[in-house]
Amino acid sequence: MNKDKRIPTPTIAEILKEEFLEPLEITPYKLSKDLHVSTSTILDIMHGKRKITVEMSLRLAKYFGMSEKFWINLQNDIEMREKREKMKSKLDSIKPLRKSA
Repeated sequence: MNKDKRIPTPTIAEILKEEFLEPLEITPYKLSKDLHVSTSTILDIMHGKRKITVEMSLRLAKYFGMSEKFWINLQNDIEMREKREKMKSKLDSIKPLRKSA
């Protein structure tokens, strides 16, 4: 696929907002109260200032009735994509080991 035609990787904040909060009409304030966390914690996630932790992943999974690993895996996948793009030239210069163990 041509690099210029790639769809940008969505952020955790975009996914949480567009796929969960808006359709379910949940405010960040309500989410914070229902999850028993501070409003600033949710707002930091919503503004990309805080990552999803294992603890937050468990809370969101319980709240939305999802797999406990969904949110943490999503966070890791997004980070992997971003880091792979930043490291592309370095990764391309690494020669794979030809021997198997």
